[in-house]
Amino acid sequence: MQDPISSREHFHLRIVDLKIEDVAFGGKGVGRENGKAVFVPFTIDGEMISAQITREKKQFAEAEVVDLQERSPHRVNPECPYFGRCGGCSYQHIDYEHQLAIKWRQVRDVLQRIGKFKDIPMRPIIPSPISYAYRNRITVHAQDGMIGFFRRDSHRLIDIERCPISLDEVNQALTELRARAPRDGHYTLRAQSGPRVFSQANDAVANALRDLIVRLIPGDQELLIDAYCGAGFFAKALLDKFERILGIDWDKFAIEAARENATAKETYIAGDIEEELIRAQVGEVDALSPESYSGTGRTARGQLGSIALTFQKEKTTLIVDPPATGLTAKTRRAIADLAPGTFIYISCNPPTLARDLAELQQSFTIDSVTPLDMFPQTAEIEVAVHLRTASALAS
Repeated sequence: MQDPISSREHFHLRIVDLKIEDVAFGGKGVGRENGKAVFVPFTIDGEMISAQITREKKQFAEAEVVDLQERSPHRVNPECPYFGRCGGCSYQHIDYEHQLAIKWRQVRDVLQRIGKFKDIPMRPIIPSPISYAYRNRITVHAQDGMIGFFRRDSHRLIDIERCPISLDEVNQALTELRARAPRDGHYTLRAQSGPRVFSQANDAVANALRDLIVRLIPGDQELLIDAYCGAGFFAKALLDKFERILGIDWDKFAIEAARENATAKETYIAGDIEEELIRAQVGEVDALSPESYSGTGRTARGQLGSIALTFQKEKTTLIVDPPATGLTAKTRRAIADLAPGTFIYISCNPPTLARDLAELQQSFTIDSVTPLDMFPQTAEIEVAVHLRTASALAS
């Protein structure tokens, strides 16, 4: 197996000696040359290196390692032969405990830098029980007879026979796909068949996240609004805590899956998150009434009817789990106007989370910030933030 550090081609560009001070969000180590930040992949805080500058800008530079002068005690051998060339993983050269420490620090630092928060109530990071063979699905690309992932920093493919961070069933599906010599395109390989709706790729950490949310939400609640609800993964775990549950998602297939086994207290709407949150403020949302919806949940009959929502704000919980782009300005305004007593923001992108929380801090106070390692070996971080309104804090 080639070490990603020693396998680089080097050009006649200048070499600098650096001490890696930190690992930035995204996975690159950060050193400084005359005060300018230099980003170097596959390095660890505390290491002394020689690096070759590959790209120089006014504010920062990028470089590749030429020589490791002082290795970190946290450095380990990657388990994947493609590591360093494949763009999927960033941290296989770092022991797992230190990966967790890096990610925890990155969440705190991003909230401080972008959100301008000072005293952040950080909780310990929730680890993945296993750091390899955890992914229940992957998307591979086929092109010109090659099947695999994109190379690091490029749109060229690297041919992949096996992905060590994926479950055996996923790798079996990859073997079968390769044997079929498929046409060019994208292929999502899953460990299990089921509805093709969004779900988390690490089952154990997804369950830990769900259990965390169950613990964070107080008892004696009236209404749960689960925005970006998918197939109802969180909502269905919270049935006992609420009199009424409203799930909203733009994906009509996910909403169909949520409606499959819905109880009388659950209403799921395929619609625009912003619009439905605005409707919820005035106590009315559009939804198919149960009698106009077929028993199988596969076909809708009849027209949208109107449901009346009456609720006390302090006994209302809002959960949002937006895509990486975060919340739109309109959605943030709708959330501030809704002013739920309990607000839980689940994020897969700390920078957009920090931006959104900075905008919402006039209306809410952060109770806790819990990072979760949904994707070991990669630079991805999941975060659950528990917020409360001033009125809820006073009660």
